[in-house]
Amino acid sequence: MSRPGPPAGGSFAARPGPPVSARPGPPVSARPGPPRDVGDDEARHPAVDAAVQAMANAATLAPADQIAQYEAAYETLRETLATIDQT
Repeated sequence: MSRPGPPAGGSFAARPGPPVSARPGPPVSARPGPPRDVGDDEARHPAVDAAVQAMANAATLAPADQIAQYEAAYETLRETLATIDQT
């Protein structure tokens, strides 16, 4: 039993893929800056600021390392926000 191939006459358009040298994410030379100033220091929380900065820093890591960094930041944010909600 044979499989049907593309129709004669090439009615399927080729889908271009990403360039081989293309790499997702920011350019290697891009460095995240300090967190933006949100104004009211009373509204800030050191653990949240640290987690946000860790996520910004993760942009320069390899994808496998980014996942671990994002998961750690998520856990910190989840625990911190749960603690804030209890007060």
